[in-house]
Amino acid sequence: MADNPQNGLAANERTPLLSSDGSDQNSPPVDSGQQPGNAGNDEEQTIIAEEVKGFKLWTILGTCWFGVFLGAIDSSIIATLSAPISSEFQSLSLLPWLATAYLISNAACQPISGRLTDIFGRGPGLVFSNIFFAAGNLICGLAPSAKVVILGRIVAGIGGGGLMTISTFVGTDLVPLRNRGIIQGIGNICYGAGAMLGGVFGGLINDNSSWGWRLAFLVQVPPVIVSAVLVGYLLRIPPKVSGKSYLARIDFTGALSLVAFLVLLLLGLSAGGDLVPWLHPLPLTTLPLSFAALIFFIIWEYRATQPIIPIRLLFDRTVFTACITNLLCCMVQFQSLFYIPLYLQTHGVSAAGAGLVLLFAPLGICISSVSAGFIMKKTGRYLALGILAVSLQLAAAIILTTLRQDSPIWPLRIVFFLLGAGQGGMLTVTLLACLAAIDHSNQAAITSATYAFRSVGSTVGVTIGSAIYQNVLKEKLWERFGDFPGAAEEINRIRDDIDELNHLPDGWPDGVAASLQEAFRSVWFTLLGLAAIAVVTVSLMKQHKLHSTLARK
Repeated sequence: MADNPQNGLAANERTPLLSSDGSDQNSPPVDSGQQPGNAGNDEEQTIIAEEVKGFKLWTILGTCWFGVFLGAIDSSIIATLSAPISSEFQSLSLLPWLATAYLISNAACQPISGRLTDIFGRGPGLVFSNIFFAAGNLICGLAPSAKVVILGRIVAGIGGGGLMTISTFVGTDLVPLRNRGIIQGIGNICYGAGAMLGGVFGGLINDNSSWGWRLAFLVQVPPVIVSAVLVGYLLRIPPKVSGKSYLARIDFTGALSLVAFLVLLLLGLSAGGDLVPWLHPLPLTTLPLSFAALIFFIIWEYRATQPIIPIRLLFDRTVFTACITNLLCCMVQFQSLFYIPLYLQTHGVSAAGAGLVLLFAPLGICISSVSAGFIMKKTGRYLALGILAVSLQLAAAIILTTLRQDSPIWPLRIVFFLLGAGQGGMLTVTLLACLAAIDHSNQAAITSATYAFRSVGSTVGVTIGSAIYQNVLKEKLWERFGDFPGAAEEINRIRDDIDELNHLPDGWPDGVAASLQEAFRSVWFTLLGLAAIAVVTVSLMKQHKLHSTLARK
């Protein structure tokens, strides 16, 4: 791997990388990042690291993937720990924030990590992320109150966001695009496995330890510290070099406006209709402010000399359509993850039984992610593969729309397998398409942009699904039972508590079942429309060359 330019020839950030005649043959390959429409990096030079192979490469990537796995576990671990935490602190009102705090801070930090690690380096960025992740879990494990647990979740989310994104940057820095798909596929498997096992991991530790839920957080701290040490020792990817100081190269205004947009948007969408009513001051304030922050961010970044996310890159057809595909497919995926288990439970399937159906999604992710990587390595092509991947999600949505009141469970296993396979393939293909469409100097920035679109899509998808489901269910229940005595109270109980289906008054069960079926059917057709649009957007990407060398020659 290339030495850090702050050693040897490039003794400091102001030392030129090349001699005045550009004849230095010993310096690492340089990508100036100057191309039409890319004025954002004209004062920086990108040092291309030497390609690392063999044991050292797999050790570095393995350390990064370990962080991805733990970060994914932490995103879902609260599913089984929220009840014992809230019971210990007798604070049910703060319970929803245990999950929301982590997800919002995680999503807010992902997009800015690309630019920051371009300046300070991937190694320091990963060390920082590991330390914050460990500190957050330590705070949670030792917390004396529910509010301190939420603080710990915010800190852990900051670290977890970096662990997710920077590991992707490292893979792109060290592995040529032609082989990049396989690496990304394995990373997707680590994320999928962690996300699916988080709840199981937390529940097992809570039920089998005298320390209870606290140990589930504390047990993550030692391995994360070891990971930080390994990353600090092994990772030597040189950052971009500039004549400017570090602080002068950070677009603080752009970073703050982007974080403000994501935090306000996700806070408003997560709280509205769940934590508080939609007409509560919280969503009524945060959502308009998020829109204002987005407009300001776009205008500012378009004019910025060294932007957090070069807005001009989104003018590229492949980049724009790939990002929109990420947005739409994450909407489909997360709506499905929330509402198919709910559908199963309204049909008498236990929570454990619904969880077993969910396990077919990571199986699909494992198969498709690595398969897509191998196919791209062999053929150098990705466009048809992307269309096929998104079409699998469309097929899953079509199956959902055919479900009837008396349909068996087994089609939903196929649905989750197709959803997982489509999502795994889509994430791998669209990332490589974006990386192939832009120059090397912007690869971290555009990777960060795709993560921002995924985060927004995930939250917006669940919010749209919730609005459609609740509104249709309410409308159909009132149509059928509006004239019944005590209808208002009973309808509210049905909408708020799934256990109410076991205690319905006489004359209600058949009508309630039909209303639920219509509500879910509306969600399924929403998924169908989103998946169909995603097939169109992914097909609009262009085929770019997947280079076999890091210098792209």
